[in-house]
Amino acid sequence: MIQTLKEKFALANITLTDAQCEKFAVYYEFLVEYNKKVNLTAITDVEGVIVKHFLDSAINASELKDNASLADIGSGAGFPAVPIKIIREDVTVTMIESNGKRVTFLEELIKKLDLTGISAVKMRAEEAGRSELRESFDYVTSRAVTALPALMEYSIPLLKVSGKMLAYKSGEIQEELQSASRAVQKLGSRFLSLKKYVLLDEYARSLVVVEKINSTDKVYPRPNKKIISNPL
Repeated sequence: MIQTLKEKFALANITLTDAQCEKFAVYYEFLVEYNKKVNLTAITDVEGVIVKHFLDSAINASELKDNASLADIGSGAGFPAVPIKIIREDVTVTMIESNGKRVTFLEELIKKLDLTGISAVKMRAEEAGRSELRESFDYVTSRAVTALPALMEYSIPLLKVSGKMLAYKSGEIQEELQSASRAVQKLGSRFLSLKKYVLLDEYARSLVVVEKINSTDKVYPRPNKKIISNPL
């Protein structure tokens, strides 16, 4: 597995240290074993996990500023938060996950990988945005969580002014971008960039980057039912 890890990451111009390879290998074994009792991922083959989970999560890690604080919404099995942390030890990570069994997995994973500066909290994203976590992060990441209008209402309140939301997306997202234009304005933010790339010449991906330019109105985030039934 170590050799496959190095080769796949090298194709994306990422050089892994032996210590990082070891952490990813332990991560894989623990994920697959834990997945037998808690539904974490449908992908369990070695190459699939390496490319579609580990590499997909870590490929944008170099874009984060030094010593940044990052919140990850709906962390689930730890993607993209844990691969980012393995690649970028300087980044402080808070994983926000509402499912208690998955939070337990994440807490055990952190210990298994001997990671510091990373934690998992059992909380809904909209609750986090109204808690002491509000406006305290440089970045908020999410991967395969929900459509952009709702995702922005979960994410933007957690950001400091000048902080950035990084939304990992797959497939065609132009319609999502258009539907999120009102949310961008309402939440005191602006679209910064859209990075489209193909992961190892096979999997189409997009990274939507939204920058927070003003403090978010305290009415947001609204209760989850309103976010879902009446998106901005």
